[in-house]
Amino acid sequence: MKRVLLHLIFWLVYLFQDILLLYFLNTTRFRLPPGTGLVLAIENALVILIPKLLLTYFILYVILDRIGKVGIQKKGLIYSMIALIVSLLLYRGLVIYVVDPVINGMAETWPFFYPLGFLVALMDIGFASGVAIVIKQVRLQLSGKEKERNLIREKLESELRFLRNQTHPHFLFNTLNNIYALARKKSDETPEVIMKLSKLLRFMLYETSKPTIKIGEEIKMLDDYIELERIRYDGRLTINFLREIDNENELFSPLLLLPFVENAFKHGASESRFTSYIHIDMKLKSSILNFNIENTKENNDINEFKENIGLKNVKRQLELMYKEYDVVVKNEMSLFKVCLTINLKSNAQV
Repeated sequence: MKRVLLHLIFWLVYLFQDILLLYFLNTTRFRLPPGTGLVLAIENALVILIPKLLLTYFILYVILDRIGKVGIQKKGLIYSMIALIVSLLLYRGLVIYVVDPVINGMAETWPFFYPLGFLVALMDIGFASGVAIVIKQVRLQLSGKEKERNLIREKLESELRFLRNQTHPHFLFNTLNNIYALARKKSDETPEVIMKLSKLLRFMLYETSKPTIKIGEEIKMLDDYIELERIRYDGRLTINFLREIDNENELFSPLLLLPFVENAFKHGASESRFTSYIHIDMKLKSSILNFNIENTKENNDINEFKENIGLKNVKRQLELMYKEYDVVVKNEMSLFKVCLTINLKSNAQV
């Protein structure tokens, strides 16, 4: 129905301008009263519309719908030329045998094969058909580009879901190791850790399916994770989590910060035999997020660092989610630092 309505609107607009043109032509040429000239213009326009319709829809739905097929281009051109010739002959026939003698009441008419008459017919038919064909081609190109954009967006959304789903087993694997260590010690804190893990998994299951969440929810999840880890390390690990947030309702891509925090525990405190620390400084001002995290490490070789799955994962998520961001990883002698800056308003709109 939408397509029919659009076609109807196109031909009504075309008829309106054609009737106006014929009206002014007839009233000037025959010096007719306005009412009579308008009736004649409407009748003339409706009659000579027939060859225009036939040629237009033959090209639109017979030629163009098959023009892309292999081996049909040459045939399509031949068929188009034949259809144009038939339309011109029909146009001239209607003018000579219907429009001039019947509608306009002319006693004498030009010969059928009058060159100027065929030129006028070609211009008239060509204008109507040409405009319709151009509109359809433009619409098809826009539709094709929209389909291409949708396919790209679906592909990127699938990749983003895959990256987030990768975070779940990676996080779960590390946390289960922590629970295993506490269970071996027969620690009384094991039930509490399991409860915190359940809470975090509930967050990951229900909240991370959304494209964005409030940054306050992300911070709360990080607090829960840090508390879960703090139980394991007792007093040999110092954790500082400073935050300065001007809007906790700012929308944020979920689970972007967890891999950095998780990495600090896994490759810092868990591999250190001595007192260590993790320092997190998080600031959000005017939609600009600055997230800095550093942790001590026992391995002092600065050349051995290789990005793990978590860091590669989060960098790819940043590419998909934000246009303006910067992440700097520094592997120093006894410290590992990550500095992340994101403009949260620069959504890439996957």
